[in-house]
Amino acid sequence: MDYAERLTVPLRWWAQGTMLVASLWLAVLAATPEVVAWSVTAGALAVMVALFVSYGSARVAVDRQAFRAGRAQVPLEHVGAVTPLDADDVRRLAGVEADARAYLLLRPYLKRGVRVDIADPADPTPYWLVSSRRPDALASALEAARTR
Repeated sequence: MDYAERLTVPLRWWAQGTMLVASLWLAVLAATPEVVAWSVTAGALAVMVALFVSYGSARVAVDRQAFRAGRAQVPLEHVGAVTPLDADDVRRLAGVEADARAYLLLRPYLKRGVRVDIADPADPTPYWLVSSRRPDALASALEAARTR
């Protein structure tokens, strides 16, 4: 593996989710018996954990054969230009300058990312826009893997 990153949910989401579940517990406790409140709260906490773990399980990786982003992958021979992007560039490319055919793996808590052009004429996807905590390192890994 030349590069690997998991797009995990930030700690503040866990703190805010926990506060939301605690508020739910207090509201349900005021209206129902204690056992019901604890049951509803346990269910809400389980749902929150499952959602956060699932949403944060997306992986971005570069190895000797392919670039992987989430469930999608593209062979390195079809990877074109790679551009690390700051927050403004990502917002622009995901918004007003977006191409509906592009593959997006974006997370709202990661402001930076990379644009990876696809050089396969048979592929209708013009580029991938992928969130990353370290876009410069990801771009370097892709360039290094491509030139091998």
